[in-house]
Amino acid sequence: MLWFRRDLRLGDHAALLAAAQRSRDVLAVFVLDEALLKPSGPVRRTFLYRSLRALEEQLDGRLLVLRGDPAAELRKAAAQVGADSVHISADAGPYGRERDERVAKTLAGNGIELVRTGSPYAVTPGRVRKGDGTPFKVFTPFRRAWAEHGWRPPADTDASTVDWITAKGGVRVPADEDLGEISLPAAGERAATEAWESFVDERVADYADRRDRPAVDGTSRMSAYLRWGQLHPRTLLADLARHTGQGAETYRSELAWREFYADVLWHRPETARQNYDRRFDQIDHDTDDELFAAWCAGRTGFPIVDAGMRQLLAEGWMHNRVRMITASFLVKDLHQPWWRGARHFMRHLVDGDLASNQHGWQWTAGCGTDAAPYFRVFNPTTQGEKFDPDGDYVRRYVPELRGVPGKGVHKPVGVPGYPEPIVDHKHEREVALARYGATRG
Repeated sequence: MLWFRRDLRLGDHAALLAAAQRSRDVLAVFVLDEALLKPSGPVRRTFLYRSLRALEEQLDGRLLVLRGDPAAELRKAAAQVGADSVHISADAGPYGRERDERVAKTLAGNGIELVRTGSPYAVTPGRVRKGDGTPFKVFTPFRRAWAEHGWRPPADTDASTVDWITAKGGVRVPADEDLGEISLPAAGERAATEAWESFVDERVADYADRRDRPAVDGTSRMSAYLRWGQLHPRTLLADLARHTGQGAETYRSELAWREFYADVLWHRPETARQNYDRRFDQIDHDTDDELFAAWCAGRTGFPIVDAGMRQLLAEGWMHNRVRMITASFLVKDLHQPWWRGARHFMRHLVDGDLASNQHGWQWTAGCGTDAAPYFRVFNPTTQGEKFDPDGDYVRRYVPELRGVPGKGVHKPVGVPGYPEPIVDHKHEREVALARYGATRG
């Protein structure tokens, strides 16, 4: 029996290979777990439902979808088909680890083994450590050790060698939720493969130069596919190894960031909700609901911030450079707690990933793994001028400013319908530095 979770594919699937080696007859199962569905938001839930339909099609309709408590549902399904083992890709997240321990105990009580093989990462979190056995706290040495550790080549999983079986008691994959005008990327392993091949063949060479320009198609858009395991990072790394140049190297480094944050969360699961650096627990926060609402709606009067927040609402996605700019504005111009913004992102992002999202926010907020980040306060105007020099990104998402030419769009004056800046950045920067400095003693 194979329990799909964050590995919605058939290719390069180590747990599938392990299940096939145990038995030619494999029952494919996915459990709709309310503990994960409720906080996801309609965009990510809909992408999941579409991904399940794509997997169901690959399996010729033989995907058993269950709803409820995973421990109870898997026990019943395994008993129904006489399975003596349930195979999974290991989950490194706080909830996933607790859930899997609970499932393992329930299954063991019925003589069924829960078998973990592989994970959603090239290197399973927790394996890369310093020479003294302690975890890495800084990215650059982690990246070196991660690369030296290496990873297995993509697993050769030929699903045609497996006789997929079905069982009674399943439910239908839920219908898409009402997303308004939001258009999500195509879901499923085939769509992920096509998107990746297009990027690596056509755009990876320019990735290092174009990835920070939100107005151009310079990123891979693979984050949602990686979030649900529709391609494994081993596959991406194997393809990148055939490319030379700074673009491929920079992309490898971005994959290493994803693995680093997963490793940090594995060692420190409490940092999903708490500061990694506990000295920042004492920092003063503001909780002005009107300012927070203006940030959420993209009505701050800072064009690059507003463009990013409106892109999030319009597409369920935001360019990574703009994620940093919008996050910095919330925590250092509006002085709001990082977890408030992180929760908003997780609700609206199609690629919302707990480790990357929470620790990306903490990096920006200055309370994460970076050595001295509290001095880093992005000026939203100069950031816009630097990374959107022609203003095309802002004009795309802020229609009120479409009549403002060139980079002047980043300093609009008296534009009808567009708000004036809700704060004075120069003043708020000094406030942020004073508050952050107080945490240093």
